[in-house]
Amino acid sequence: MAENKVSSVKYFFAGGFGGVCTVVVGHPMDTVKVRLQTMPQPLPGQPPLYRGTFDCLQKTVRHEGFRGLYKGMGAPLTGVSPMFALSFFGYAVGKKLQQKHDEERLTLVQLFAAGAFSGIFTTLLSAPGERIKCLLQVQHAGGPKLYDGPMDVIKKLYKSGGIPSIFRGFCATLLRDVPASGGYFMAYEGLKRAMAKDGETLSLSKTMFAGGVAGILNWVIALPVDVLKSQYQTAPEGKFKNGIRSVFPHMMKTEGVRGLYRGATPIFLRAIPANAACFLGYEFAMKTMDYGEALLLG
Repeated sequence: MAENKVSSVKYFFAGGFGGVCTVVVGHPMDTVKVRLQTMPQPLPGQPPLYRGTFDCLQKTVRHEGFRGLYKGMGAPLTGVSPMFALSFFGYAVGKKLQQKHDEERLTLVQLFAAGAFSGIFTTLLSAPGERIKCLLQVQHAGGPKLYDGPMDVIKKLYKSGGIPSIFRGFCATLLRDVPASGGYFMAYEGLKRAMAKDGETLSLSKTMFAGGVAGILNWVIALPVDVLKSQYQTAPEGKFKNGIRSVFPHMMKTEGVRGLYRGATPIFLRAIPANAACFLGYEFAMKTMDYGEALLLG
C-alpha cells in the first residue's frame, strides 16, 4: 500500500494544532513530573517533600489550587505550537529525503530516522522553553517566589548569564529528543498501518490508542535523560559545571539508577491522554485542510 503524498506545509500546521491539544491535556501531570524530578533529597530522619505522584498532586491542589497544576503553562503553550509544528514539519522533510518518489512506502526504520531528524528541529525551541517551564514549575506555594512568569524568567536569566543561561540544557534536550522522536513517530505510523485495513481511515478510538502508545514509547526512551535535564536546568548556577555529565554521577551517588526514573508515574499517566489528544488534533487538522483544499480545487 502506498503512503499518502507528504505535504510539509500541512504537517507543519496540523502538528502545531496537535501540540496545543497536548499541552492543554497534559500540563498538570507534567508539573507533577518536574516537581518529583527536582525535589531535594530529604535529610536523615525527615520524610520526602512528596511521597509519590498522588501525594504531589494532592499537596499542589491543597496549597495552590488547581491553578498550581498549570504553573509554567504559558511557556510551553506559546512555544509548543511552533515546536510541534516544527516537529511534524521535520518529520515530513525526513520522510521526503528518504523517498525516491512521493508515493513510496517507507520502512519502520526509515520512519524512525525521519522522526529522529525532526528532533533536531524542535530542540531549538524546546530547550529554552523547558528551562523556563521547569523553573516556574518548581516554585512552591509558601516558598520563595523568584519569577512572576515566563517573561520574568527570560529577563532574569538573560541578566544573570545571557543567552547561554536561557539555553542551558540544550545538548541534554537534543540527546533526549532525537531518539525519542524517532520512536514516537515510528510507533504511531506503525500502529496505524497494523490497525488500518486496506487504507481505511482509523476510528477515533484507534487513533487515540496509536497516539497513546506512541507517547508511552517516547517517554520510555526519553525519561532518564529528561530527569538529568530537569536537574541541570533547575540547579543553581555553577552547581553542575559539565552539564548532565556532572548530573549523572551525582545522581548515581545519591539515588542510584532508580533516580533516573523519578516522575515515571505522572509521565505515563500523562502520556496516553496527552498524545492521544495530540494525534486527534493532528488528524482533525489534516482532514480539515484536505477538505478545504478539495473545495478550492473542486
